[in-house]
Amino acid sequence: MTITINGRSHEIPPDPRVSLLDLLRDRLGLTGTKKGCNQGACGACTVLVNGERIVSCLALAVQYDGRSVTTVEGLADEGGLHPLQRAFIEHDGFQCGYCTPGQIVSAVGMAGEAARGLPSAVTADVGASRIDLTREEIAERMSGNLCRCGAYNGIVEAVAETFAKDHHDERSEAAA
Repeated sequence: MTITINGRSHEIPPDPRVSLLDLLRDRLGLTGTKKGCNQGACGACTVLVNGERIVSCLALAVQYDGRSVTTVEGLADEGGLHPLQRAFIEHDGFQCGYCTPGQIVSAVGMAGEAARGLPSAVTADVGASRIDLTREEIAERMSGNLCRCGAYNGIVEAVAETFAKDHHDERSEAAA
């Protein structure tokens, strides 16, 4: 059994009890994904599986045979950091930094969900094919990722700068 992680194929350990988080951190040395609560409540271990976000502490590695996993390390490309990673730096979207990888990966997954038209609890028109990522939408969609330092303002600002259409329009108008 194999799993693709950040574009590279890896053998899944034969022990069916190995969590995806432990495979990433302990066996593959991908320590960007953090072990926070180890109960699926904090979001520090968020990764993307086939583009959808999951908490890797509750996932068994064997469940993801044949699938593609992206960690925070896999978001950057040869050209440098992912735009959201740069925005986190620019907007101080971190203090201690422990939750930052999970926040970034979760936001990338969240943007994909919104682009596919998946509504949240605060989406005004749940039948809309396009969902604008307002600050309220971002806060709701990111509510599963906890920051114990309270860097939420910087996190929301970084996410909005990277993904929110209205935010881009406002900045373009202000620059004109």
